[in-house]
Amino acid sequence: MIESGKKRTIQHDGTVREAGPDSVVVSIVSCAACAGCQARGMCGMTESEEKILDIMGKYDVSPGDKVTVEMKESAGMKAVILSYLVPFLIVIGGLFILQLLAVDELTAGLISIALLVPWFLILYLFRKKLARSFTFTLKK
Repeated sequence: MIESGKKRTIQHDGTVREAGPDSVVVSIVSCAACAGCQARGMCGMTESEEKILDIMGKYDVSPGDKVTVEMKESAGMKAVILSYLVPFLIVIGGLFILQLLAVDELTAGLISIALLVPWFLILYLFRKKLARSFTFTLKK
């Protein structure tokens, strides 16, 4: 995370895969916190995953160029809230309310998990609007 002036951004290094007239496809490698550990080969807990980002805009880059992908920190926090915090609160709230209504534990657990379906359906229906709020930019 970098603080530039008052704008705080999340940055990842990546490699340009494709460069079009109004978008760029960038590959970034997302690594778990232990990816830099010297013992990672022995414990088998490393989690590195290649992610492909389609970044809209005109950039003077070519395939193979090393770039930095930036996103506002506030957008990252919004993503965490929508994808982790709200579902967690739905499940815990559902369990709490169903337990107050004296529903048995198995049924309460299954209903609480089922309560996630409408939430993820809402996210799916608004995916295009949400995608506009999660914008990436490139720095060479």
